[in-house]
Amino acid sequence: MASPFEVLAVDPNASDEAIERAYRERVKETHPDHGGSLEAFQSVRAAYERILSGEADGTERQRADDDSDDGGSIHPRVEYLNYEVLDDHGWHADDDDLFEKAAGAGLDDVDYGSFHVYPRESVLEAAERNDFAWPFACRGGACANCAVVVLSGALTTRVDHVLPDEIVDRGFQLACNGIPTSDELQLLYNVKHMAELEELLLPPRPFEQAHSDD
Repeated sequence: MASPFEVLAVDPNASDEAIERAYRERVKETHPDHGGSLEAFQSVRAAYERILSGEADGTERQRADDDSDDGGSIHPRVEYLNYEVLDDHGWHADDDDLFEKAAGAGLDDVDYGSFHVYPRESVLEAAERNDFAWPFACRGGACANCAVVVLSGALTTRVDHVLPDEIVDRGFQLACNGIPTSDELQLLYNVKHMAELEELLLPPRPFEQAHSDD
């Protein structure tokens, strides 16, 4: 069985920063949107957590986005719902009680739930930290593959080269570098199939091509 360091393709003696970079790259390579698989993606996540905990080499490390010394600041809470389940239940994005319906529908945590976002962490990164393979392509604000619809709360996007103002005004934002600016946030994710975004998407890259481009 491969060691956690082999899974991340990083030397066991690498610095914490190098391990963090290796993890970020492996997450991108194994993501299902880039030709990887959910199993490989989760394997990378598990390897990283084992290294952080010290289980892999007896050396406990601090997560790069950990805010253990932040003076007790509040981590924004994101409540999410998978857009793809709306049709199955006859729900609509503008239903006032949409999240109340979702909370009582017995959905699994891929489709509905919540997580907290750490300082300097994007919504997409927080989702990945919680083992969710949310859609993305470029991670640089140049496509709408990672788009979400913010239904409650506020999200600011550090870089957005793609969403027209009229779409942003309707609540669309990019998860890849979107940072919550409110303590609570409700959003629909996996909205890339909405007609408004059709011309703003990038096609998924095969894993082999993604790996050769690194």
